Amino acid sequence: MGVIKKIQYNCREATYLIEKRQHVRLSVKERLHLVIHLSGCSVCRLFQQQSRMINRVVKGILKDRVEDERKLDEGVKREMQDRINERLR
Repeated sequence: MGVIKKIQYNCREATYLIEKRQHVRLSVKERLHLVIHLSGCSVCRLFQQQSRMINRVVKGILKDRVEDERKLDEGVKREMQDRINERLR
């Protein structure tokens, strides 16, 4: 089987490269393999769309969680305000 045929029919490598590309820059060879594969594989193109969507949702959830952790709860805020008021008196 020729090199092009191997690339065209290797969905396992394509899905690996799709995931890898979301975290690091692919080499020229890897990008070429992925473009060739995606040009003929609708299943991997769908996987790529779904993977991007999942990553965006997860990043959004993690971002919201980090922002929530930075917020002080109301009890702590009241306690700090009371301390400030005592020192100002």
